[in-house]
Amino acid sequence: MTTDPKPVPKPEAEETAILNLSCQDRPGLVSEVSTWIARHGGNILHADHHIDGRSGLFLTRVEWSLRNFDVPRDAIHSEISRISRQFSAAGSVYFSNHRTRVAIFAGRQDHCLQDLLWRAGSGELSMDVPLVISNHPHLRPLAEQYGCCFEHVPISPDTKREAEAQQLRLLTEHGIELVVLAKYMQILSSRFLAHCPGAINIHHSFLPAFTGSMPYHKAWERGVKLIGATAHYVSEDLDAGPIIEQALLRVSHRDGVEDLMRMGRDLERQVLARALHLHLRHQVIVYAGRTAVFA
Repeated sequence: MTTDPKPVPKPEAEETAILNLSCQDRPGLVSEVSTWIARHGGNILHADHHIDGRSGLFLTRVEWSLRNFDVPRDAIHSEISRISRQFSAAGSVYFSNHRTRVAIFAGRQDHCLQDLLWRAGSGELSMDVPLVISNHPHLRPLAEQYGCCFEHVPISPDTKREAEAQQLRLLTEHGIELVVLAKYMQILSSRFLAHCPGAINIHHSFLPAFTGSMPYHKAWERGVKLIGATAHYVSEDLDAGPIIEQALLRVSHRDGVEDLMRMGRDLERQVLARALHLHLRHQVIVYAGRTAVFA
């Protein structure tokens, strides 16, 4: 008689702190940060730097272990603020064990929503999804299957202001930190974005090509040989926010619009998931309308 082996417990991930910092390049920046971390018993696990050749802007992401770090977590922010002031820099600190509270906005299509809910539930993405909002009602069973509160908020040009006000109230009630647009085919107003910066969208083309609606139809009409998907931060200008992640797939003249859409759905899922992973790991720094991605 044989028995199944007992599962091996998954080791807990080491808790780390992450610093994202940007300022004009000058000598001593890297030394100041690394010396401060070492002086307090921290062990640097990752350090990535970039200097923008046009503006001279210095960008860095530094991640270090908190195992022997002797600065209390609630004091790290003030210490980083001191270093940032010294170099006239913008600096932010994050902790790896924080699970971001995410609201997913969805439309009629379910493939991106289902993929994100599965990845969150499996632990692949370090986030909790307490809330799903849609302007259509039929995705309720899917959201509730994963234990999410589903809110149907219809929207039209005449009701857009009231609908967005309702959405913002829901985000506040659920303590949402990040909004992800998973095939939510509505344009967010500047009023909404002012209260909810940093929203992430998936667009079904390789931007800046084929912005707006029906990009697969436009791509087919042009006879493209490559289709793509783009995950980007949402801005007031349609499909023009800073790009986080992109991917391409080769197609042929034999493929119709439905074929492009079918193949594109796989790209959309993958690109949105990769972009979210990068964002949740604080591997993206936005500057001058673009991003540095420390992958």
